[in-house]
Amino acid sequence: MNVRGLLALSAVGAALLTGCGIRSTEVPTNFGPAPSRVHCSLSEPDVSTQAARGLPVQVFLLCGSQLVAVDRTVRVPDGTADSARRVLVAQGLLDELEATPSTAEKEAGYTTDVRGAMGVTGPRPGDPDETLHLSTAPNDLTSYALAQIVCTFSDSTAAEGDGSVILGGPTTTPPRRYECTDEVRTRPGTNEPPSTDVSDA
Repeated sequence: MNVRGLLALSAVGAALLTGCGIRSTEVPTNFGPAPSRVHCSLSEPDVSTQAARGLPVQVFLLCGSQLVAVDRTVRVPDGTADSARRVLVAQGLLDELEATPSTAEKEAGYTTDVRGAMGVTGPRPGDPDETLHLSTAPNDLTSYALAQIVCTFSDSTAAEGDGSVILGGPTTTPPRRYECTDEVRTRPGTNEPPSTDVSDA
Protein backbone atom coordinates (compact mmCIF):
# COMPACT_ATOMS: atom_id res chain seq x y z
CA MET A 1 0.00 0.00 0.00
CA ASN A 2 2.73 2.45 0.91
CA VAL A 3 4.76 1.62 -2.16
CA ARG A 4 1.72 2.08 -4.39
CA GLY A 5 0.92 5.34 -2.67
CA LEU A 6 4.44 6.61 -3.22
CA LEU A 7 4.34 5.61 -6.87
CA ALA A 8 1.03 7.39 -7.34
CA LEU A 9 2.35 10.52 -5.69
CA SER A 10 5.50 10.38 -7.83
CA ALA A 11 3.42 10.14 -11.00
CA VAL A 12 1.27 13.11 -9.97
CA GLY A 13 4.35 15.13 -9.02
CA ALA A 14 6.00 14.39 -12.36
CA ALA A 15 2.88 15.47 -14.22
CA LEU A 16 2.71 18.70 -12.27
CA LEU A 17 6.38 19.45 -12.87
CA THR A 18 5.97 18.76 -16.57
CA GLY A 19 2.94 21.02 -16.72
CA CYS A 20 4.79 23.80 -14.93
CA GLY A 21 7.71 23.44 -17.27
CA ILE A 22 5.47 23.81 -20.31
CA ARG A 23 3.67 26.81 -18.90
CA SER A 24 6.91 28.58 -17.97
CA THR A 25 8.26 28.30 -21.52
CA GLU A 26 5.04 29.67 -23.01
CA VAL A 27 5.31 33.04 -21.27
CA PRO A 28 8.30 34.51 -23.19
CA THR A 29 7.08 32.88 -26.41
CA ASN A 30 3.72 34.63 -26.18
CA PHE A 31 4.91 38.07 -25.13
CA GLY A 32 8.29 38.32 -26.85
CA PRO A 33 10.75 41.18 -26.34
CA ALA A 34 9.35 44.64 -25.73
CA PRO A 35 9.74 46.70 -28.93
CA SER A 36 10.33 49.89 -26.92
CA ARG A 37 13.62 48.52 -25.66
CA VAL A 38 15.14 48.36 -29.16
CA HIS A 39 13.26 51.22 -30.82
CA CYS A 40 15.65 53.24 -33.02
CA SER A 41 18.63 51.47 -31.47
CA LEU A 42 20.81 48.86 -33.16
CA SER A 43 22.70 47.02 -30.44
CA GLU A 44 24.88 45.13 -32.92
CA PRO A 45 26.34 46.15 -36.29
CA ASP A 46 24.47 44.83 -39.30
CA VAL A 47 26.25 41.71 -40.59
CA SER A 48 25.53 42.57 -44.23
CA THR A 49 27.06 46.01 -43.73
CA GLN A 50 30.14 44.57 -42.10
CA ALA A 51 30.63 42.13 -44.97
CA ALA A 52 30.35 44.81 -47.64
CA ARG A 53 33.48 46.47 -48.94
CA GLY A 54 33.70 50.06 -50.00
CA LEU A 55 33.68 53.62 -48.77
CA PRO A 56 32.16 53.93 -45.27
CA VAL A 57 29.18 56.29 -45.33
CA GLN A 58 26.06 57.05 -43.34
CA VAL A 59 22.51 57.33 -44.62
CA PHE A 60 19.52 58.77 -42.82
CA LEU A 61 16.57 56.44 -42.34
CA LEU A 62 13.25 57.21 -40.68
CA CYS A 63 12.62 55.99 -37.16
CA GLY A 64 10.02 57.33 -34.78
CA SER A 65 9.21 60.11 -37.29
CA GLN A 66 12.81 61.34 -37.05
CA LEU A 67 15.93 60.95 -39.16
CA VAL A 68 18.51 58.58 -37.70
CA ALA A 69 21.91 57.86 -39.26
CA VAL A 70 22.93 54.27 -39.98
CA ASP A 71 26.21 52.93 -41.33
CA ARG A 72 26.53 51.80 -44.92
CA THR A 73 29.23 51.44 -47.60
CA VAL A 74 29.31 52.47 -51.25
CA ARG A 75 31.65 51.25 -53.95
CA VAL A 76 33.88 53.78 -55.69
CA PRO A 77 36.72 52.55 -57.94
CA ASP A 78 40.19 53.74 -56.98
CA GLY A 79 41.49 56.62 -59.05
CA THR A 80 38.03 57.98 -59.89
CA ALA A 81 38.13 61.69 -60.71
CA ASP A 82 36.52 64.00 -58.15
CA SER A 83 33.69 65.04 -60.47
CA ALA A 84 32.76 61.44 -61.25
CA ARG A 85 33.37 60.39 -57.64
CA ARG A 86 30.74 62.83 -56.39
CA VAL A 87 28.10 61.33 -58.70
CA LEU A 88 29.08 57.73 -57.90
CA VAL A 89 28.87 58.39 -54.17
CA ALA A 90 25.51 60.13 -54.60
CA GLN A 91 24.13 57.20 -56.62
CA GLY A 92 25.40 54.71 -54.05
CA LEU A 93 23.75 56.70 -51.27
CA LEU A 94 20.46 56.79 -53.19
CA ASP A 95 20.62 53.03 -53.71
CA GLU A 96 21.15 52.50 -49.99
CA LEU A 97 18.26 54.81 -49.12
CA GLU A 98 15.97 52.92 -51.49
CA ALA A 99 17.02 49.51 -50.20
CA THR A 100 14.73 47.66 -47.81
CA PRO A 101 16.06 48.01 -44.24
CA SER A 102 17.66 44.89 -42.82
CA THR A 103 15.72 42.61 -40.48
CA ALA A 104 17.46 44.09 -37.44
CA GLU A 105 16.69 47.61 -38.65
CA LYS A 106 13.04 46.82 -39.28
CA GLU A 107 12.72 45.27 -35.83
CA ALA A 108 14.19 48.47 -34.38
CA GLY A 109 11.61 50.55 -36.24
CA TYR A 110 13.62 51.84 -39.20
CA THR A 111 11.89 52.61 -42.51
CA THR A 112 12.60 54.63 -45.65
CA ASP A 113 10.41 56.85 -47.79
CA VAL A 114 12.87 56.98 -50.70
CA ARG A 115 11.53 54.82 -53.52
CA GLY A 116 11.44 54.54 -57.28
CA ALA A 117 14.95 53.48 -58.32
CA MET A 118 16.09 57.06 -58.74
CA GLY A 119 19.15 57.96 -60.72
CA VAL A 120 21.50 60.89 -60.29
CA THR A 121 23.70 62.78 -62.77
CA GLY A 122 26.20 65.59 -62.49
CA PRO A 123 26.02 69.28 -63.40
CA ARG A 124 24.73 70.60 -66.69
CA PRO A 125 26.17 73.56 -68.59
CA GLY A 126 25.76 76.65 -66.45
CA ASP A 127 25.29 74.70 -63.21
CA PRO A 128 27.68 74.97 -60.23
CA ASP A 129 30.24 72.15 -60.29
CA GLU A 130 28.68 70.48 -57.23
CA THR A 131 25.17 70.21 -58.73
CA LEU A 132 23.43 66.83 -58.64
CA HIS A 133 20.37 66.20 -60.81
CA LEU A 134 17.89 63.59 -59.58
CA SER A 135 15.71 61.64 -62.01
CA THR A 136 12.77 62.72 -59.84
CA ALA A 137 12.32 66.45 -59.24
CA PRO A 138 12.93 67.39 -55.59
CA ASN A 139 9.52 69.09 -55.49
CA ASP A 140 7.87 65.79 -56.44
CA LEU A 141 9.37 63.94 -53.47
CA THR A 142 7.60 63.55 -50.16
CA SER A 143 8.84 65.74 -47.33
CA TYR A 144 10.32 62.64 -45.68
CA ALA A 145 12.13 61.44 -48.81
CA LEU A 146 13.55 64.88 -49.59
CA ALA A 147 14.78 65.22 -46.01
CA GLN A 148 16.43 61.78 -46.15
CA ILE A 149 18.22 62.60 -49.40
CA VAL A 150 19.31 66.11 -48.44
CA CYS A 151 20.60 65.09 -45.01
CA THR A 152 22.34 62.00 -46.40
CA PHE A 153 24.00 63.92 -49.23
CA SER A 154 24.95 66.88 -47.02
CA ASP A 155 26.80 64.54 -44.66
CA SER A 156 28.88 63.00 -47.44
CA THR A 157 31.45 63.79 -50.14
CA ALA A 158 28.49 64.42 -52.46
CA ALA A 159 28.00 67.76 -50.71
CA GLU A 160 29.85 71.03 -50.77
CA GLY A 161 32.37 71.83 -48.09
CA ASP A 162 29.79 73.76 -46.06
CA GLY A 163 27.46 70.76 -45.86
CA SER A 164 24.84 72.12 -48.25
CA VAL A 165 23.83 70.21 -51.36
CA ILE A 166 22.73 71.55 -54.75
CA LEU A 167 19.91 69.50 -56.25
CA GLY A 168 18.04 69.72 -59.50
CA GLY A 169 15.56 67.52 -61.29
CA PRO A 170 15.25 65.99 -64.77
CA THR A 171 13.80 69.17 -66.31
CA THR A 172 15.29 72.59 -67.03
CA THR A 173 14.06 73.98 -63.71
CA PRO A 174 17.06 75.68 -62.06
CA PRO A 175 18.67 73.66 -59.25
CA ARG A 176 18.51 74.89 -55.66
CA ARG A 177 20.82 74.73 -52.67
CA TYR A 178 19.38 72.65 -49.80
CA GLU A 179 20.43 72.40 -46.16
CA CYS A 180 19.87 69.77 -43.49
CA THR A 181 18.93 71.49 -40.23
CA ASP A 182 18.24 70.18 -36.75
CA GLU A 183 14.54 70.87 -37.31
CA VAL A 184 14.57 68.75 -40.47
CA ARG A 185 16.28 65.86 -38.68
CA THR A 186 13.86 66.05 -35.77
CA ARG A 187 10.61 66.51 -37.73
CA PRO A 188 11.14 65.75 -41.42
CA GLY A 189 7.42 65.36 -41.99
CA THR A 190 6.64 68.96 -41.12
CA ASN A 191 9.95 70.70 -41.83
CA GLU A 192 11.21 70.50 -45.40
CA PRO A 193 14.90 71.21 -45.98
CA PRO A 194 15.31 74.98 -46.47
CA SER A 195 16.48 75.88 -49.96
CA THR A 196 17.78 78.93 -51.78
CA ASP A 197 18.44 79.79 -55.40
CA VAL A 198 22.01 78.93 -56.35
CA SER A 199 22.51 82.44 -57.65
CA ASP A 200 21.94 83.87 -54.16
CA ALA A 201 25.12 85.09 -52.52
